[in-house]
Amino acid sequence: MAKPAPTGRSVAQNRRARYDYAIEDTLEAGLVLTGSEVKSLRHAQASINEAYAGPDNGKLKLFNANIPEYGQAGRFNHEPKRPRELLVHRRERDRLFGLIQREGMTLVPLSLYFNARGIAKLQLGLAKGKRKADKRETEKKRDWQREKARLMRERG
Repeated sequence: MAKPAPTGRSVAQNRRARYDYAIEDTLEAGLVLTGSEVKSLRHAQASINEAYAGPDNGKLKLFNANIPEYGQAGRFNHEPKRPRELLVHRRERDRLFGLIQREGMTLVPLSLYFNARGIAKLQLGLAKGKRKADKRETEKKRDWQREKARLMRERG
């Protein structure tokens, strides 16, 4: 008998997103995947570093996410960088479309993981791009917090 999949297992992270964007809101979306894509994800072979989400023919899709081909799928394999449909509620989708078009926000994938039931989920961040000065300010704050923690540890 096959082992059950571990719960909450992370497949891919986009660590650069929090550096390049100011994340204002997050949401969870399902993915429409083929069987070979799920098999490839279970082997933790995916990259969402250059991916983004946006509207396409009235649907929310994930573009440029790389899920490599699964070796044993043979001729039933998938295209690695094909656009994948994201599953969100209609009201949520319409709200996101409005924010993207009116306010110039971006939907950035933050992490790709399997939930407790073993279903592939994508955590999306509603983000605004940071300028160079904003990135430096964030870095200064992080350095100061690290320095402050080190000083408190030394003092007692």
